[in-house]
Amino acid sequence: MKRETLVKKPRSTKLGYNERHAKSGITAPLPDIETFPNQYKGYEITIEIPEYTAICPKTGLPDFGTITLHYMPDKECLELKSLKMYIHAYRDLGIFYENSVNRILQDIVKACRQVWAKVTGTFAARGGLRSVIEARFP
Repeated sequence: MKRETLVKKPRSTKLGYNERHAKSGITAPLPDIETFPNQYKGYEITIEIPEYTAICPKTGLPDFGTITLHYMPDKECLELKSLKMYIHAYRDLGIFYENSVNRILQDIVKACRQVWAKVTGTFAARGGLRSVIEARFP
C-alpha cells in the first residue's frame, strides 16, 4: 500500500479566498444618496430595506437580506428614492456581507453626516448559517 503525503496549505488559501474577493465591491461606483434639509432636532429615523440583494464575490451566488438604517439626523435627512436606487445598485455587485454593511454606513454618513447612525444587515441563511452584521457611526 502506498502512503499519501498530505501537504498543508496556508490557512488563508485553504478555501480559495484571496485579496481580490476580500476587496470586491468596496470602491465600486454606486449612485449618490441625496438628502434634504432637516427641520427638527432630537428625533430618530429607522428605514428598513427588506429587498437587499448582492452577489457573493467568491461563488457568484446571490445573497439576500434586510438592511436596517437607524439614525439621528443633524442638518440633513436621507432622501428615500435615491437611497432605494443606491441599494438596488448592489444587485449586480460582488461584495461580502461585512463589506456591504460597512460600505452602506460609510456612504450614508458621507451623504448627510448624522449625529449617529447604525446599519444592520440581517442576511438569509445559506448552508445552515445566518449572519447579522452591524456597523455604527461614530
